[in-house]
Amino acid sequence: MEPLKNLRILVSLSNPKGINLFLRQLEKIFPTEIIATPGTRKHLIKAGFKVTPVEKITGEKSLFDGRIKMIHLPIFAAILADQHNPDHLKQLNRLKVKPFNLVVINLYPFEKIVKKEKNNLAKIIENIDIGGPAAIRAAAKNFQSVIPVCRPEDYPRVIGFLKKQGNLTFNQRKGLAKKVFNLTKQHDDKIISFLASLK
Repeated sequence: MEPLKNLRILVSLSNPKGINLFLRQLEKIFPTEIIATPGTRKHLIKAGFKVTPVEKITGEKSLFDGRIKMIHLPIFAAILADQHNPDHLKQLNRLKVKPFNLVVINLYPFEKIVKKEKNNLAKIIENIDIGGPAAIRAAAKNFQSVIPVCRPEDYPRVIGFLKKQGNLTFNQRKGLAKKVFNLTKQHDDKIISFLASLK
């Protein structure tokens, strides 16, 4: 992988642990543009970051009480385009979409919500994450173009790779992608178990 020249990052977090330090370290290495969903953007602005709201990219504010924030063509085109494919780059240009090269997303804490809100079905249903798994899975599928990060524990490793190499290798990216698919599988397994428990 050639060294990266800049970073365009999509960030959407239920757990902001470690994100401030991670982004500050990234900004020291590369020119960085941060795009974030509403709650995450609020946290990052409070921490002093310049952040583009995701709705500026999608052209829509959050819909249906936040059920749709990222599920829009410009976001998924920016994640899924193969940046080594000239035809994909032409299509991005036609759509006037700039690609992401780093996606940082963690999922709603579904299991914790089930325990905390065991008698509140509506609250539990709202914590079945849709946009987060879809977007981070898209990044994991396209790991050769986009670095997918789904766990705060991986922030220091990613910073280390970028400082040392200017990019991540194929195997390093693949390892992060595997973690994404394992995380989303666990999330789905918890949802399946909960639904099976309903009487």
